[in-house]
Amino acid sequence: MKQSEINFKISLDENNIPEQISWSATDNPNEGIEETKAILVATWDPYHKGTLTLPLWTKDMEVLDMKRFFIEILGTVSEASLQATGDSFFSQEIEQVCMTLSSHLKKEIIAAEKGQ
Repeated sequence: MKQSEINFKISLDENNIPEQISWSATDNPNEGIEETKAILVATWDPYHKGTLTLPLWTKDMEVLDMKRFFIEILGTVSEASLQATGDSFFSQEIEQVCMTLSSHLKKEIIAAEKGQ
């Protein structure tokens, strides 16, 4: 049986706020540890029938980038849910939320570029 590992290293400041996040994986095509600004790990707890999540981001991650990160996560959830369940309605509803949020974010980016 093949095994694979994913590892995260979180450097915290004196208030336990992430300053740096890096990750490595045995199946990562890019060798070495990769730096990132945010991670969201989710697992399914089959005993309590609920999701356990670990959302982390560095204190220097920009708000607009964080919003894009969440939109892209939802897009991945849309695709994965279709593959996992075959429920196209469910997947399309999630995708619609992504489109709505993307439109809103685009307006925020344009306003930020204009200094508003």
